[in-house]
Amino acid sequence: MSQLFSPLTLRTVTLPNRIAVSPMCQYSAKEGHPNEWHLVHLGSRAIGGAGLVLTEAAAVQAIGRISPDDAGLWDDAHIASWRPIVDFIHAHGAVAGVQLAHAGRKASVYAPFAPQRGGVADADGGWTPVAPSAEPFHENYRVPTELDAAGIAQVVADFAAAARRAVEAGFKVVEVHAAHGYLLHEFLSPLSNHRTDAYGGSLENRTRLAREVTAAVREAVGEEVPVFVRISATDWVEGGWTAEDSVVLARDLAALGADLIDVSTGGNVPAADIPIGPGYQVPYAETVRRKADVPTGAVGMITDARQAEQVLADGSADLVLLAREFLRDPYWPLHAAQQLGVQVNPPRQYARAF
Repeated sequence: MSQLFSPLTLRTVTLPNRIAVSPMCQYSAKEGHPNEWHLVHLGSRAIGGAGLVLTEAAAVQAIGRISPDDAGLWDDAHIASWRPIVDFIHAHGAVAGVQLAHAGRKASVYAPFAPQRGGVADADGGWTPVAPSAEPFHENYRVPTELDAAGIAQVVADFAAAARRAVEAGFKVVEVHAAHGYLLHEFLSPLSNHRTDAYGGSLENRTRLAREVTAAVREAVGEEVPVFVRISATDWVEGGWTAEDSVVLARDLAALGADLIDVSTGGNVPAADIPIGPGYQVPYAETVRRKADVPTGAVGMITDARQAEQVLADGSADLVLLAREFLRDPYWPLHAAQQLGVQVNPPRQYARAF
C-alpha cells in the first residue's frame, strides 16, 4: 500500500493522505483580508487532491506582516474573509489549516515582485518592526525596536487570539511559524538574539517564547485541533541554531501539546551556504522524528511521487509538504496517484482527465 496515500490521524482530525500544501505567501491581501485570489489559489489545491491545504503565513499582529500585502488573523473582521475559503477546501475533501506568524525584524518589506526592494517607509504604508534585538536583518531592511516584557507578553496573547479566530473560521489545523528568520526563530537563534534577560542567552531562555506561544495556542484551540510548529532546523551558519537545538525544542514543544514538527531550514541570516538539492531538508525531519520521538513533516525540493513515497517509507517523516511544485502543478496529488498506481477519486468534473 502507498504510504503517500495512506491517511494520517492527529487528535480528532484525519488527513486523507500524507500530501500537504506548504504555506506560500501570495502578497495579495488587503488590510490582512484574503480574497478571490486566495480562494482560487488554495481551493484549486484541494480540488487537486492535497490532504492538507495550509494557508500562507497569517499575521497575528498588523506589524507582524512581512509586507503590507500579507494576510492576517489579527482582527475579528478577518474571520469572515477566511471562512468561505475554508469551507471550499473542506467541501472538496481536503483539510484546511492556517499558519500563524509574526515576521519580526523581517517585517515591513516590499513584496518580492514589487519594483522596490528592502524596507517600506512609513509614507508608503510601512512601519517599524519589532525583534528580540534592535538589529536589522539586512542593511536595506528597517531597524527594529527591541521588544520589552510587555511587548513579548502581547505577542503570546495575540498568537492565542489569532488561534481562536482560526477555529472560529473553521480551520482544523493550526501551525505556529517559528522558522525562516521570523520573530520566533529570531528569538531561538543566537545570531539574532542578543538579549540578557529571561528570553536570551541560554538555550532554555532563547526557546522560552516559542514554548510560551505553543502552549498558548494549544490552550486556545482546545484538545481536538492539531497544532503544528514549523521550525528551521539549522541556520546553516557556524554559531547559529543547530539540529541538536531543534531536537531539544521539538521534545519540549511535543510535551506542550504540539502534534507535528514541520521541519524546514535557514532564513535567519541573509548569507548562508545552503547545499540546495532534491530533498535537501529531509534528513533534518528524520533527525527530529527519530531523536525527539515526534511526528514530523518534510519539505524542500520534494517534486516526484516516488521521492515523496520514499521519504515516508524510510521513516524520515509522517507528512510531505510541497510548495513550488504545487505552484507548477495544482493537481500534483492526482498525477502522483497515477504514477504510483493508486486509485483515487478526482472531482467528478475532472474525472475524464484522470
